[in-house]
Amino acid sequence: MRAWGSLRTAACAAAALTCPLAPSLAQTADLDPAAPLDPLPDLGVEWPDMNAPDAAPIEGVEEAPEETPAPIAIDSAEERRYSVIIEGLQGLGDGPALTESFDKQSELRADRKGAANAAQIDRRSRADAELLAELLRSRGYFDAVVQPRIEPSPDMLSVILAAEPGRQYTFQSVELPGLDAAGEEAAGLRKVFAVRSGDPVIAENVIKAGTDLQVALGEEGFALAEIGEQQIEINHQSQTASLVLPVQPGPVARFGQISVSGQPPFPPSHIATIARFDTGDRFKRSKVDDLRRALIATGLVASAEVRLVPSADRQTVNVDVHLEPGPMRTVAGEFGYGTGEGVRVEASWQHRNLFNPEGALTLRGVAGTQEQLVSAEFRRNNFMRRDQVLDVLALASNIERDAYRAKTLQLSGLIERQSNIIWRKKWTWSYGADLIATDERGVFDDLANKETRTFFIAALPLSLRYDGSNDLLDPTTGFRLGGRISPEISAKGASLQYGRVQIDASAYHPVSDSVVAAGRIRVGTIIGAKSSEIAPSRRFYSGGGGSVRGYGYQRLGPRDAFDDPIGGRGLAEFALEARVRLKAFGGNFGIVPFIDGGTLTTDVTPDVGNWQFGAGFGVRYYSSFGPIRLDVGTPLNPRKNDARVAVVVSLGQAF
Repeated sequence: MRAWGSLRTAACAAAALTCPLAPSLAQTADLDPAAPLDPLPDLGVEWPDMNAPDAAPIEGVEEAPEETPAPIAIDSAEERRYSVIIEGLQGLGDGPALTESFDKQSELRADRKGAANAAQIDRRSRADAELLAELLRSRGYFDAVVQPRIEPSPDMLSVILAAEPGRQYTFQSVELPGLDAAGEEAAGLRKVFAVRSGDPVIAENVIKAGTDLQVALGEEGFALAEIGEQQIEINHQSQTASLVLPVQPGPVARFGQISVSGQPPFPPSHIATIARFDTGDRFKRSKVDDLRRALIATGLVASAEVRLVPSADRQTVNVDVHLEPGPMRTVAGEFGYGTGEGVRVEASWQHRNLFNPEGALTLRGVAGTQEQLVSAEFRRNNFMRRDQVLDVLALASNIERDAYRAKTLQLSGLIERQSNIIWRKKWTWSYGADLIATDERGVFDDLANKETRTFFIAALPLSLRYDGSNDLLDPTTGFRLGGRISPEISAKGASLQYGRVQIDASAYHPVSDSVVAAGRIRVGTIIGAKSSEIAPSRRFYSGGGGSVRGYGYQRLGPRDAFDDPIGGRGLAEFALEARVRLKAFGGNFGIVPFIDGGTLTTDVTPDVGNWQFGAGFGVRYYSSFGPIRLDVGTPLNPRKNDARVAVVVSLGQAF
């Protein structure tokens, strides 16, 4: 009979875990540095003796001509390269899995690129033979024997591990005493424990089944459930095993009160807002884990410990949250140059919990050749409900573009349901209000005359977005659809009402393992006012890295007598590209040929018979936080004064 301890040691080997070993006698003895070295250990093979006389011929038998090669002389101190060969696993159904586990832990595999002497190769081969035998035992081959041997050749040594797995043991019985106390849920919980009678005795499967059962108990409300030590008995005569796993479900529990300690000083009410459970709800372990992750995701918490405190009757568990603070302040700076934007220097200071809880204040300034800006922004995450944001912004700016110059004061408020990399949502939305006072110079009624006009604008922007793609920064399947509507009132003498509408859609389809076809369309219109009546900063523009690549920033569309863009009301754009990931560079780089098109007019509808096209080539570097893109494009049907090349560098795919 063999106890569970041996199987557990085997499981450690299978999972590449470090398991405790008893110290050897050599570790307990004192070493004398002056003592002579012991002889090299026997490698298990006879090294050829070049000085031995040839064997005597057999009487009455005529010797055949010498055809065999001369013996290979090997110096035991000489360092040689070697190859590793495993024999005996070819007929096993789980042979590939065993080989993969072996390769990850093998000393021979880890050091095979370098040369080694006889003693080193011998030590590694013996250690790996025991490793392979332990891996076989972890998968139920308890009679496995592995013998190492070394065969010399002119170029290198062949280290052979010859395995004799024997028969794979199976479970004769599997018992979960105590599980029936779970009542109606017992049958479903028993199915979760995926080890059955007749299954092979695989340590990894047994451990996983126990973990799955613990998780399932927590999901069914058994907050205080305990699973005992797995007891496995091995019968070598019948080549079977029996498994006993004691279970104490305890009572079904419900969530109680929330208490908080540590920093930042979030009140219990804010923790309750973040949590996806209410007092009195049936306990679910996944909701406790979700709360811990959500607290970390605020960026204000370095660590969060969520402890369950049972009531006297064990039917209610209170939630005690202890927080350790993360960094609260951030100072950031940026320097760059962009076509159409000039030289630009930006700096910001942020305190992410100045107004507890999660009330962030950001002060930002921009100094550039074509833009100057100062702003103060208040942002409260998890406002009134989980993943809902309140954002209030006040800014003063002076922006000078080819299309217009605007001196603007703006006050905006926005409530948004947001998505992020950790908790992506299919549907997101936002609604808010903008109050804008802007003094703008541009073209209005006369294309040959630039004027300065003052506008007072009130807007109620609303947006709704659906994201059915599989990734936020680098989608390969699915589609996205979004719409934005902004009813606006503009006062310049008499008041003017109009509405801005924009729809964006994109789709992604994998052509092969390394190629994704991607496409997008954008349609926009402004209804209720002529283009010349709308402030230049509120018109549509096209061209640039996030629009039609190959054209300069805002350069596509109607222009005035000075060859400057004037914007428009009817907009249509499309983009098609092939995202090819290069396997030759480990999959870290890719290339993206693309073609874009766009049309912009001063009419309410775009002119689909008059397109401007751009095409080019992009390079992608796939970093751990998303792809970094470099796109180089050129206009296919350029107009006068259009640049021949436009370059874009940014984080994330173009769409």
